[in-house]
Amino acid sequence: MVTTELRNIDNIIDNQRDFFKTGKTKDVTFRIEQLQNLKQAIIEHERSIVEALQADLHKPELESYLTEIGVIKEIDYAIKHLKNWTKPKKAAVSFDFFSYSAQIYPEPLGVVLIIGPWNYPFNLIISPLVGAIAAGNCAIIKPSEIASHTSHIIAEIIAKHFDPAYIAVVEGGVEASQKLLAEKFDHIFFTGGTAVGKIIMAAAAKYLTPVTLELGGKSPCIVDTDINLEHTIRRITWGKFINAGQTCIAPDYLLVNKTIKKDLIDGLKKCVKEFYGDNPANSPDYARIISQKHFDRLVNFLRDGEVIIGGENQPSERYIAPTVIDNVSLEDSVMQEEIFGPILPVIEYTDIAEAIALINSKPKPLALYLFSQNKNLQKRVLQETSSGGVCINDTAMQFGVSSLPFGGVGDSGIGNYHGKASFDTFSHHKSVLQNSFWLDLKWRYAPYEGKLPLIKKLLG
Repeated sequence: MVTTELRNIDNIIDNQRDFFKTGKTKDVTFRIEQLQNLKQAIIEHERSIVEALQADLHKPELESYLTEIGVIKEIDYAIKHLKNWTKPKKAAVSFDFFSYSAQIYPEPLGVVLIIGPWNYPFNLIISPLVGAIAAGNCAIIKPSEIASHTSHIIAEIIAKHFDPAYIAVVEGGVEASQKLLAEKFDHIFFTGGTAVGKIIMAAAAKYLTPVTLELGGKSPCIVDTDINLEHTIRRITWGKFINAGQTCIAPDYLLVNKTIKKDLIDGLKKCVKEFYGDNPANSPDYARIISQKHFDRLVNFLRDGEVIIGGENQPSERYIAPTVIDNVSLEDSVMQEEIFGPILPVIEYTDIAEAIALINSKPKPLALYLFSQNKNLQKRVLQETSSGGVCINDTAMQFGVSSLPFGGVGDSGIGNYHGKASFDTFSHHKSVLQNSFWLDLKWRYAPYEGKLPLIKKLLG
């Protein structure tokens, strides 16, 4: 059955195109007002957002504020810098263009589509929306139906605080996504898995629609010997098991120097207990797997290698304990795809060249982590690997820095966002060249006889 909302997608897009043509969204004051409106809407519905995230993912309240509602920081950053971002920027011209001036004008793209994931279902919808609003676009939002409670609260908030001719939410499953992707947009922003990313890109190609694909991959975490072991263990434990490991930039597997492997594993055991108690299933600070399908996929990984921490699971609760596995083979299924759950394989190395070679044998990841105080080692890893981003001596925190563009490379994504990068993603940067009338040199005009030596000199 096709819902009324799905039947009205054409009308929603047409209304947004009409609204965009009025030019209202190009007004910087209007954009700032809408960002302030969005911030106030989030603050007003904080409790409902927290409850929705609890219902979908059993997400602890602190995690909800830190990783979801904390998107308010992105709004504040955009409001603070927007007037500067929207100003035309002067571009340099060479001496042979001495009578010209050049500028770059950022302008909005039009009507954009934002498709969000289920793992951080609020943040990863609102964060790109901030960029779309800041750049002066109209937007249609498609939250993940898997995180249904959060999808509903997003729809409720947007409907209450924004004209659907400006920002609208379309809820639903695959049918809704297919209907939206059959339409022409001026940009599509998608966060999710690589397989669906390929579908998005194929649909966008029909209209030559530009895309931003925020995907994922197996983000490695190298642990060298030159570290503060206690700090390293805490930061890895936090980055891996927050949101029950359902984080696109979570450390996917550890590459540990052989000489400290035992100490690291012993420390991880103690840290998991410190964070979540003797039985993490009873901890109020530990999330759950989003669905039975994802739970079943993760449980299959527990057959690989040797479980040395955790491994307990409860299908009825969709609970999988914080788990560390040793003695894994690179051919095991757990090393063949992104884990996206609370399972952490440990692989030892004796020489950093081994670790780098392993990383480079796989598709380029969204994040790479290195724990080391050795500056030469840091430089070598940075130079000899490729990833969407790198975080040294910490995990996941790079996502929270608005001044750092966030995005993947290769299989882990196309394009980036956050802060100015979000504004740029949803803008067209229009080049404008202007000549004056005070001088008109005739060297470029016909007839050309005798002018070639001068042209060669100018181009030489």
